[in-house]
Amino acid sequence: MAAIWAGIDAGKTHHHCVAIDESGRRLLSRRVANDEPELLTLLADVLALGDEVTWGIDLADGGAALAIALLLNHDQPVHYLSGRAIHRAAESYRSEGKTDAKDAAVIADQARILRDLHPLRTGDETVTDLKLLTGRRTDLVADRTRTVNRLRAQLTGLFPSLERALDLTNTGPLTLLTGYRTPAAIRRIGARRLETWLRNRRVVRPDRLAETAVQAAERQHTSLPGERLASELVHTLAKEVMSLNQQVAELDKRIEARFREHRDFEVITSLPGLGVILGAEFLAATGGDMSVFGTADRLAGFGGVAPVPRDSGKISGNLKRPQRYNRRLQRVFYTSALFSIRRCEESRRFYDRKRAEGKRHTQAVLALARRRVNVL
Repeated sequence: MAAIWAGIDAGKTHHHCVAIDESGRRLLSRRVANDEPELLTLLADVLALGDEVTWGIDLADGGAALAIALLLNHDQPVHYLSGRAIHRAAESYRSEGKTDAKDAAVIADQARILRDLHPLRTGDETVTDLKLLTGRRTDLVADRTRTVNRLRAQLTGLFPSLERALDLTNTGPLTLLTGYRTPAAIRRIGARRLETWLRNRRVVRPDRLAETAVQAAERQHTSLPGERLASELVHTLAKEVMSLNQQVAELDKRIEARFREHRDFEVITSLPGLGVILGAEFLAATGGDMSVFGTADRLAGFGGVAPVPRDSGKISGNLKRPQRYNRRLQRVFYTSALFSIRRCEESRRFYDRKRAEGKRHTQAVLALARRRVNVL
């Protein structure tokens, strides 16, 4: 039985595929468009080279989604190799040049050599939807953070005492900025009328917010250059942040509704600190199939919460933080462990014990996250 290994260097519009035999001899090298007919033709040509084909690819989604789906639909074994791993491996091959053909050949050869690669499998529809929804949420939160930072910078140049006094991540201060942004305008309306204006817009604790704004206005009687235009920009940015808040809130409802349909919803959310959003991101990062990892140790390594040895010569027992892991999954483990310290007595005792042993805060939280992987 002739075994063949095929590597695909994936791109948005085109892929490059290289197929090799057991000796590493190149049997096929072809650039194909990211279209179904050409990909099916490539699949047929590679299958004609041998009896058993193992595929490697450097993307797990995005531009490679169609190629992966076609391979899995034809019962082909597909393994994922990260771009970083391919880049490092390429340094051990001849020539310093980088081409799609060379990268595809490296992928094929690494798939031939390595025996512990991460297999790609067809995920269920719920996990696929959660991956899309949580990915969209990550983008919106990043956009909101950038917009809030711009709003803070703009407001500092207009009304610095008000910027210091407001928490611009909350709806109340953002609502205030859509109506009143300059010291003179806030002094003219006064605390009582401003409180009424805020209450009519359903702001929580309008009396406190109005008093804070008026106190800030009393500390600045100077009109800064460009005040009118800066005020308009603050208004625009505040509306953008409120719109992004609304989009995130609506998306959270969709994520929760979809997550509740998954068979492991109750199990995942029963772990203290792992709520709806983090639980959905856990499924999105892992695919929801724990059999892929086999053991808790492999899941912890994939999530970056297990130390790796760094021994050499007579030095042993030396550990370091891993460099190759899923950043998204590590954030889920670490953040949920932080929440559990405040909500779960057992987690708090474990954290305190690690701190008493001399571990720093981050080390103690990572140790707790690693223990919680066993529970998951």
